[in-house]
Amino acid sequence: MARVALVLGSGGARGYAHLGAVAELRERGHEIVAVSGTSMGAVVGALVAAGVEEQFADWARTLTGPRVLRLVDPTRSPGGAVGADRVMGELEELVGDIDIEDLPIPFTSVATDLLARREVWFQRGPLIPAIRASVAIPGLFTPSVIGGRLLVDGGLLNPLPLEPTAAVAADLTVAVSLQGPRAPGEPVAPARNFSVRRAEWASELRRRFRRGDGDGAGDLQDHPDGADVTDGADVTGAAARPGAGASLADAVEAADLADGTGVPAEVAAPRPGDVRTAEVVSLSFDAMQSLIARYRLAALPPDVLVTVPLSAARTLDFHRAGELIDIGRALTASALDAAGR
Repeated sequence: MARVALVLGSGGARGYAHLGAVAELRERGHEIVAVSGTSMGAVVGALVAAGVEEQFADWARTLTGPRVLRLVDPTRSPGGAVGADRVMGELEELVGDIDIEDLPIPFTSVATDLLARREVWFQRGPLIPAIRASVAIPGLFTPSVIGGRLLVDGGLLNPLPLEPTAAVAADLTVAVSLQGPRAPGEPVAPARNFSVRRAEWASELRRRFRRGDGDGAGDLQDHPDGADVTDGADVTGAAARPGAGASLADAVEAADLADGTGVPAEVAAPRPGDVRTAEVVSLSFDAMQSLIARYRLAALPPDVLVTVPLSAARTLDFHRAGELIDIGRALTASALDAAGR
């Protein structure tokens, strides 16, 4: 048996995997002596610190798509599309009106202070507001205002908060990341290649922008190393020309490529109009957090790292608790076995 400092990362619905990780640790007899969490990791971390994560797991398994939608409370606030009062109400029923310092297990909830541009650690004070601040995905959930600070999702700056547990007297630090691994074949360096043949792409777009079919993004230029470069020299003029409302995707789709195959799948789909705003926000967040998490792990590696792949679920798949809990448990068992724990 080991004394474990537990670190739970951000990643929306994939955070249900944290529940499986905790179940596996407890099954093996390990004692959790401290928890830190960001976003969904803060939600599960608070429940673990309060000792009610199993009750939450039972409730989460009952959620269907329609039930999840009933928990959503749309708002007219300009700060976000959705409030979180209903969800926070459900959590408060489980943990009660309690302060963080009164939890049986020390707990840290991480949020982001937008105005100060720094992360904020909640280690004292009311628990529910600390969780609410940590889960406020910018653009989706309205931000929290606490002590004059404008607070949003902690994953914006720290998707895997290892630092709050660094000084904990534990035998083992176990971190559960919801941000990887990269897909096979994905390059480590930023992509620099065109999606279609560079010369054909650039030639067709030049022709359409000159004709007035562009979207005002500037004239794409060939670049020796294959990067997309726009000179931006005629942005105003292009936008003002007749037909300038046509999208870049439309221009590409209509292109008569030399190989006669038409537009490759990676260019033609998905189109911007097929992707919902919530998906754009969540996918953008995933991309950003994946990169930040890699840097955080390099600076302060845990003893055991459990990595839940992005492909396990979308950020808003909150109706899939059962399978994600199972995934988290299986991945944690594998990581602990590999570490001899």
